[in-house]
Amino acid sequence: METLILIGITGILIGGGSGFLFFRPNSKRIEEKARHDAEKLRKSASEEAEKLLNDARRIANQLRQQAEQEEIKSRQRLEHLQSQFDERISKREELLEQKIQKNEEAREKYEKTVEQYNVKRREIETGLEKQNAELERISKLSKDEAKKELFDRMEHEVSDKLTETLKRKVDMMRQSAEEEGSNIVIQSIQRLASSTTSESTTTVVKIDSEDIKGKIIGREGRNINAFEMLTGVDLIIDDTPGTVTIASFDMFRRYIAKIALENLIKDGRIHPSRIEESVQKAQESADKLILDIGKKSCEDLGIPVYPEPILKLLGRLRFRTSYGQNVLAHSMEVAYIAEGLAHQLGGADPEICKRAGLLHDIGKAVSHEVEGGHAVIGKEILEKFGVDKRVVIAMQSHHEDFPYESLEARILQAADAISASRPGARRETLEKYIKRLKELEAIASSFSGVEKVFAIQAGREVRVFVNAKELDDLKSEKLSFEIARKLEKECEYPGEVHVAVIRESRFEDVAK
Repeated sequence: METLILIGITGILIGGGSGFLFFRPNSKRIEEKARHDAEKLRKSASEEAEKLLNDARRIANQLRQQAEQEEIKSRQRLEHLQSQFDERISKREELLEQKIQKNEEAREKYEKTVEQYNVKRREIETGLEKQNAELERISKLSKDEAKKELFDRMEHEVSDKLTETLKRKVDMMRQSAEEEGSNIVIQSIQRLASSTTSESTTTVVKIDSEDIKGKIIGREGRNINAFEMLTGVDLIIDDTPGTVTIASFDMFRRYIAKIALENLIKDGRIHPSRIEESVQKAQESADKLILDIGKKSCEDLGIPVYPEPILKLLGRLRFRTSYGQNVLAHSMEVAYIAEGLAHQLGGADPEICKRAGLLHDIGKAVSHEVEGGHAVIGKEILEKFGVDKRVVIAMQSHHEDFPYESLEARILQAADAISASRPGARRETLEKYIKRLKELEAIASSFSGVEKVFAIQAGREVRVFVNAKELDDLKSEKLSFEIARKLEKECEYPGEVHVAVIRESRFEDVAK
């Protein structure tokens, strides 16, 4: 075994030595060739790198030269702009200094002038005080007494001339104003056909059988009491056949009560719980109705639909009256008239006039629930819901609660007066009618020289009979003017009041 191992090792050593002796010359040649190739590659790479480096230096030099040129140009432009800017600044500083100097000179001149004026004024006031004191000493009259006496004397001397001039001016103005005003108003109103008013505080509900009356009253009146408490109206059940009367000054409550009562009669079951349910349904139906009425009003006028709360308030105006005139119908009428007046007059916005006309009385929808005038309440409502400010300005002064701020406000007031005072528009109670006639007669009777006064034609005319010995024709003309102005200032009335002053001279004798 050991002999075999020795033989194997000896063989390996012999084979390795033979291979080394055989391959040694070849490895040297390969190594030399590799070294030669590496040297060649190194030289080639070195040359290529040198070439690239030279190109990079050349490009860098070119870029540096371009950058230097650009920098020189930029510096030159900046220096030029800076010189221009400095020149403008210097010129402006010079102008500003000149203006400041002029302002200082003007201020000094003004202060000097004011000082001179104050000195002169004090001198004049002192002189006037001395003159007034001397005049008062000489005339033995105070300044106010002398002024009053002078005015009285001048009025007495020129009264006739002033009256004649006033008459001539009034006649000239009346000739042109009446014709122009009539044309404008007629052209605006002729587009509108409105019915006359009818005032009512009751609503009648028809019933088929008299037995229904007993059900409505209920045991010991419990049904009728519940109905009146829930609706806020009075039920009148009397011997009139086939009818039950609902009485209330509030039209909206009467409408709800009418719907609720008709539903109860149709159903036949009438007791407190059923009454409460029917009234609630009637209330919901009425709320929907007033919303639809408000929308229809806007659509009929051709204006954008307002927010729902405003539409409901407009709808409630359908159930409000003023002197028997339906407030919603009046509002739409005012809207049409205001639009027409704006078109005829020019200078005003017809759309603003129309919208303000529709909304001018919206405060009346809640005026019985909120303190304050309806114009003030309406202004607050419209401002709350963001209505156009021009519309608010136009509507707020239609009763002179606020000063007039636009032409549309003036037009709206005129349209409101036209709608309220047209024939058949309104009705008033007998007490108010008599009070107004007495007030007209009392104002006319307060003037000196008046003997008798009669208010006729439902207060549309006041006839004044004067003493012919105390007042001549010119003074009578002046009296009619003064009475008319006092009526405008102190009395409230629809439309116009014609003042007629009558002066008559009679000479009588008896033949015997």
